[in-house]
Order: sequence, then structure tokens, then C-alpha cells
Amino acid sequence: MKPSRPSLRRLLLPLAAVLAAAGFTTPGAADPTFEPLLGSWGGSGTYRLQDGTSERLKCDAYYTGGGSQLGIAVRCAGKTNKIEMRSKLSSNGGALSGSWEERTYNASGSVTGKLTGQQLSLAITGGVAGSMKITYDRAKQNVAIATQGIPLQSVTVSLSRK
Repeated sequence: MKPSRPSLRRLLLPLAAVLAAAGFTTPGAADPTFEPLLGSWGGSGTYRLQDGTSERLKCDAYYTGGGSQLGIAVRCAGKTNKIEMRSKLSSNGGALSGSWEERTYNASGSVTGKLTGQQLSLAITGGVAGSMKITYDRAKQNVAIATQGIPLQSVTVSLSRK
């Protein structure tokens, strides 16, 4: 009998949540805005499973909105997996809140967090639980995620402005 593999849904939901919340405010202002992130970004990353296997991903991200609101659309594909994610985020004095949904697998959840300097620290809930750190400047974003209770162990993604 062939050993069962974790379902793609359980593997990709954390990645969708990560990308939904990735890199979305500017440092320094009393009430940060999303303006520097508007536009198109692209890059690559890797997800790693608890059994040590991994896969490279190529990602495209599109950010719309302005002020303290941000709409996000992210598409990532690897050799065997793909996701299509949407998110809406709000900032209130550096406190972040919002929602995410992964359309391929029909999953959704919440994102909360805090901005300090050029780093975001986030908690993801809903279809998956995890934590995320995002560091960025005007040209690049680096995302690192850790998940709990599922086969996906970690995701790292680097995005650059197109």
C-alpha cells in the first residue's frame, strides 16, 4: 500500500495565509499607510514539510488600495502545487487586522499583528494557525512563516518590485 501524502489543501493553506499578509505597511509614521506597496511584485520562495521535503515556488503579487487599506491578490506555483489568494488588510496606528481567503481550496481566516520599524509580526488564524515575520524596504519583501499542527513546517518567500 502506498503511504498517504498530506493533501495539497493542508499544505498550501498556510502559504496562502502568509502571502495574504505579506509586507503591507510602511515604517515611521504614527499611522502607517500602505502606499509604498501598491503595484506589482514578483519573486520566489520555498515551502518545507515536516518530513524534510521541499518545493520551490514562483510568485506574483498585486496590491491595490491606499491610505490605511490594502487589497492583495497573490498567485504562486511550484512544480506540483499552486494557490490563488486574496486579502484585505487595515492599519490603525501600526496595529494590523484583516482577512484572507484562498480561492483554489475555499479556505479563509484572520490576520492580526503589529508593525515595528521595518518588520511586521503577525498571527494567522482560521484555516491554519501560524506566525509570520516580514521584513521589507521599498524594493524588497522577505517573508518567513512557521505553522503548527499540520505537515507544512515553514515557508520563505522573497518578492521584488516589478
